Amino acid sequence: MSGIEIRTTGYGHPDAAKLAAEVQQEYVRRYGDIDHTSMHEDHFDPPYGLFVVGYLDGGPVACGGWRVKESDADGLRDGDAELKRMYVVEHARGRGLARAVLRHLESAAVGAGRTRLVLETGTEQPEAIALYTSEGYRPITKFGYYKDSPQNVCLGKVLDA
Repeated sequence: MSGIEIRTTGYGHPDAAKLAAEVQQEYVRRYGDIDHTSMHEDHFDPPYGLFVVGYLDGGPVACGGWRVKESDADGLRDGDAELKRMYVVEHARGRGLARAVLRHLESAAVGAGRTRLVLETGTEQPEAIALYTSEGYRPITKFGYYKDSPQNVCLGKVLDA
């Protein structure tokens, strides 16, 4: 985890946009298509969300964010925040950067009064599933755009205040 600097950038920042475009290409490689989940810059504007970029040696190498979710028919609850666009560029993987970003986002979510983080990932992202489960995320009721896909994996973690 040497030397990562995590900056709040917002989802519309050029570095965030660059990394979000790269993660979309990762989805194409793994699933055959981009993620069609509705995403807008303002979803990640405080106090309703947060988007960060991690930098190594001044270059953007990791990103992630959360956005507020409220109770719905899919089992989401008031106080939930959804993790989105967690990504580390290929050449920087294996250094604990995703874990650093995740823990930063969890801490910020607690600070914003969120009580649980939830996320969608997929069966073609075993390293993501391993990261989340190692950090205490457990299966929850499927939600979101891909809830009916057999490849969809939904996880959640109650946050400690």
